[in-house]
Amino acid sequence: MTVLEIVKYPAEILETKTAEVTKFDRKLHKLLDDMLETMISADGVGIAAPQVGHSIRAAIVDIGEGDAPIELINPVITAIGGEDVDLEGCLSFPELYGEVKRPFFVRVEAQERDGSLYEIEAESFEARAIMHEIDHLDGILFNTKISRIVDASEFNELDEELVKLGEDGEDIE
Repeated sequence: MTVLEIVKYPAEILETKTAEVTKFDRKLHKLLDDMLETMISADGVGIAAPQVGHSIRAAIVDIGEGDAPIELINPVITAIGGEDVDLEGCLSFPELYGEVKRPFFVRVEAQERDGSLYEIEAESFEARAIMHEIDHLDGILFNTKISRIVDASEFNELDEELVKLGEDGEDIE
């Protein structure tokens, strides 16, 4: 697998609606494998094909819960529900973090790397990550949805608090 260069904003490909995937071949499989490797290397939880220079409807989400990464090829959102405001970042916007309102629940129909159809339902952070990546496939960037920019130091303060709680032997969940 290869770590690919992540396309940074501003780049036209990031704001362009992507083309449907029609060939489910070794080239697609390699791209998906390279996207996963790139996402892991960049410490991300999701990555879309335009972020590595390919204008096709393919994305990966892996929130690190021990489940296999979710490959979303030609995804279509079929249902949403609830509302949630939380922090987001993006590999194409280093050092930009902000609060974004999204649905709490999402149901998506997509294709596997072999072209077979599947459906997935997700809530909370996983739903947020899936919708963020589908936005990329539609040329919609999270910076257009930020209601409040959050300084990276706020993350550091939160991390320090969590580490301190963990050292005190308290339950941090």
